[in-house]
Amino acid sequence: MLKKDVLVIGGGMIVHDQILPSLYHLQRIGEIGKISICARHTTPLKSLMNSPSIKESFPGQFFISFPPLDTPEDKYFPELYKEAIKTLAPRQCVFIALPDYLHYPAIMEAFNHDQHVICVKPLVQTYKQLAEIEEISKKKRLFVGVEYHKRFDIRSLLARKNYRDGLFGEFIIGEAKMIEPYYYRHSNFQNWFTCDISDPFTYVGCHYVDIVTFITGLKPVGVSVVGIKKSFPNGNVGYMWSHGRVFYENGGILSVINGLGYPDMGGGSNQQGLELYFENKDCTSVLRHDDQFRGVSYSISEEKTEIRKNFYTINTDYFRLVPWNGPGLKPVGYGYTSIEELIKCVKKIDNIEDDRTRLEEIEKIDNLGIIATPKNSYYNELICECARRSILEDGKPYYIDYANYTLSSR
Repeated sequence: MLKKDVLVIGGGMIVHDQILPSLYHLQRIGEIGKISICARHTTPLKSLMNSPSIKESFPGQFFISFPPLDTPEDKYFPELYKEAIKTLAPRQCVFIALPDYLHYPAIMEAFNHDQHVICVKPLVQTYKQLAEIEEISKKKRLFVGVEYHKRFDIRSLLARKNYRDGLFGEFIIGEAKMIEPYYYRHSNFQNWFTCDISDPFTYVGCHYVDIVTFITGLKPVGVSVVGIKKSFPNGNVGYMWSHGRVFYENGGILSVINGLGYPDMGGGSNQQGLELYFENKDCTSVLRHDDQFRGVSYSISEEKTEIRKNFYTINTDYFRLVPWNGPGLKPVGYGYTSIEELIKCVKKIDNIEDDRTRLEEIEKIDNLGIIATPKNSYYNELICECARRSILEDGKPYYIDYANYTLSSR
């Protein structure tokens, strides 16, 4: 298979913590070609290039920087990604890691230059945008994958198999929780995570909404979300906390609690988990994923830790860099597996020369439903669109009409 060059648009935390290390390893083992990263200014790019953990893990590896690293940090280039995309040969890969509201224009620009797309979740903010993306991608035989990495957690895959084998019964009620760290409020979040643009439910709660449908196959049909507003250090106001109730087509209900407020000195890197209850003929059953405590905890010298705390629990399942039979360190966990599988899809499609067969391969990926694509994860855009309307109207419920792909309140 031909190696694909990859352009990452965005240089924030997720690029440092998951995307760039995954791509560097795929480059190191010969799966992809050149890596480029484009940001609005050089500050995040310098941080990525000089990151001690990345340099230790991937000695000698580098990325092409847009703008060049010697550009003054106070120079901003908000649309430089358009020029960066033009440097790619057709049918390479654009990996979009921007705030949610910037996904759509970046995807369309990638399409204008015949590029495959991988995008952090959620893909876009409206179903109309998603439908347009799907239509263009199929017409051009381009792959679009959404990086819902929790799908590649072994526990999620096992739960999907067991539910669909009938071992649990029918999902009836449950609770999910994801509280991100307080220090997010001091990051670039304060410049874009404002009430008019995003909220904790659509930003991180969508992971668990996606997973419940991934496991059960049940579509969400409505949602009510309320939010609590607080000010960022720069004075911007955002929803720092949210509570959503998601309604499913069989009458099931999922409660989803989200926020930017897990204590920085708390034992874990965040607070997250899922608990679902099911009805059987003569009994009930339960599925519980404790994503907060993974059975590993450390108490070591503060100066030797990557976070400023003396005691903390370690998530060994999502993403870690560990020794391997090669140079530096190797990424492991479902965060890496997700990106590896998405890149494999891009390569698999372009290993086919016939246009009709390429489309058939894209449709196979859609129908299998393991990789999130516009075709098989469209319910996420619909429920997030409902959620945005609901939170802006203080929890007014909004519902999905799947016959017409429209939204309404009742």
